Amino acid sequence: MAHRLLLRRIWKLSVKDIRCIQASTATIASSSFSTSLQSATTRVSFLSPSRTLPHSLPHTSSRAVSFNVQDHEDFTERVINSELPVLVDFHAQWCGPCKILGPRLEKAVAKQKGRVAMAKVDIDDHTDLAIEYGVSAVPTVIAMRGGDVVDHFVGIKDDDELDSFVSKIIGQ
Repeated sequence: MAHRLLLRRIWKLSVKDIRCIQASTATIASSSFSTSLQSATTRVSFLSPSRTLPHSLPHTSSRAVSFNVQDHEDFTERVINSELPVLVDFHAQWCGPCKILGPRLEKAVAKQKGRVAMAKVDIDDHTDLAIEYGVSAVPTVIAMRGGDVVDHFVGIKDDDELDSFVSKIIGQ
């Protein structure tokens, strides 16, 4: 959680700096300074927001489809209070099947283009959540809608089974 706040502050500062650079660049370009300042202007102009991030990347205001749960409060805010259905992937770093299922599940969620979210919960970091939701083996995936558990599975599934599980959760 602290990392996210720090990154937000850095991002806001960076955007403000870029805007200040653009304003000063416009002033320098319009006045008749020496060639060295003109070349500095050219070097700085590549920092314009239109060139720093491709247009295909989502804006920071949109919510990520997949996210790591930071703490119990974050889980409540982003999973239980979510307007979207959420798949909660309980996993562990040491779990081989979890490393196989995770990317497959993310791909199945990404295919739905924002109609479902995915929360990743490391059971070693958040044992309380694992106990609360009765997780006794990993990987365990729990589907939640409106704060209620609507479905779950334990273990690995193939891509077709994951796609049908995700489709069933969003009501297709």
